[in-house]
Amino acid sequence: MKKILMVAMTLIVASSVCLADVQEAKEIRKERQEIRKLSRQELNERASKDAKKEAKRLAKEGWVVSPGMLPLEKQLDRVYLMQCEYDENLFPKYIIASAQSIGENYDAAKTAATSLAITNLAGQIQTEVSALVENTVANKQLSADDAASISETVMSSKNLISQSIGRTLVVVECYRELKNKNKEVLVRIAYNGDMAKQATKQAIRDELEKKGANLHEQLDKALGF
Repeated sequence: MKKILMVAMTLIVASSVCLADVQEAKEIRKERQEIRKLSRQELNERASKDAKKEAKRLAKEGWVVSPGMLPLEKQLDRVYLMQCEYDENLFPKYIIASAQSIGENYDAAKTAATSLAITNLAGQIQTEVSALVENTVANKQLSADDAASISETVMSSKNLISQSIGRTLVVVECYRELKNKNKEVLVRIAYNGDMAKQATKQAIRDELEKKGANLHEQLDKALGF
């Protein structure tokens, strides 16, 4: 009896989590639809407002930029605008990821932060691609079973996706000096959305072929290839 109750509770919790994820995905898509409706001027104003707010916060925390680089507010203004751009499927035109790291010198800290940001970028790509796959189910372009198998493979292939990522663009770069004279560097990188889809396809194609002869073709369909 106890086992039955435990199984029942597990199913209820799992169902609740799934429903929460679906609801969150719907809310995200709704927000993105609203953002796509904004004019370029409205997007600029929104990005500028958010950038000023974050730049002010970072400055209070001691973050500065190296001589010759764009002011922090301008860097953030650019990245906020990039985050507001989506394609017709509401997939980001740019995937953004950030990281920070500490080193004895600036270059070492920046290299470590960039490497960690790329790993975080792979995680962002996983999430976005899985959401795109689920959307094809909602639009009846893909079966639920195929979508589940593809999403499972995508979410288990973070390292493969990370290795397939090509050239990224550093859009925010700043640092602060710690009390022990070490440097802490913060970077925010951007990756083209279409290239992100291609990186995913390249990373998991062989794995999908092992699961089913046509699953990689279904992935192409989901990604819009």
